[in-house]
Amino acid sequence: MSSEDATAPSDPAGDGAGDAAATDHENALQDVIAVDPDDVAQGTVNRLDAHTGDGIRHRAFTCLVFDTEGRILLAQRAPNKRLWDGHWDGTVASHPVEGQSQEDATEQRLEEELGISPGQYDDLRVTDKFEYKRYYPNEGVEWEVCAVLKVTLDDTSLDPDEEEIGGMLWADYDHLHENPALYRQLRLCPWFEIAMRRDFS
Repeated sequence: MSSEDATAPSDPAGDGAGDAAATDHENALQDVIAVDPDDVAQGTVNRLDAHTGDGIRHRAFTCLVFDTEGRILLAQRAPNKRLWDGHWDGTVASHPVEGQSQEDATEQRLEEELGISPGQYDDLRVTDKFEYKRYYPNEGVEWEVCAVLKVTLDDTSLDPDEEEIGGMLWADYDHLHENPALYRQLRLCPWFEIAMRRDFS
């Protein structure tokens, strides 16, 4: 992991701003897996607690979804998301629950968020892992040991959940990486930007 993958901006928003409004959020009813820097489980913590204040390091994943032409599916996070709402992800990101593998968690989220069933692919695999910490002004923080998974769709039929996905587009993956300025208006999620940079390094 490069040093920039673990750095945070100078405005950490760690003063709890917005915490009171967040206490009724659905994430307050869920747990995530706290981990050490080597991704060794340290028990479970409340998901909202893990994403507020200075955060708690926890296990996560992001899955990059491709078609057979090498294009990546970018999915816009719905406007009701507490963190990075309206930003574009490549393609889904979430957290496994206790006792769940990264592959099983990814398979579940692909189906729940995008309507992608296991019958549409046969190559889901973990390709990388990194730790990072990023603050979202006045709302919270992501401090994750994030596994990167990839999958190629033989069938690109999609049925997105509007509560999760605001928009979708297919982009040439090489072009996206080589020309970030052309895609700046999309506001890419930080974990996806890190995963993509590491993928081409």
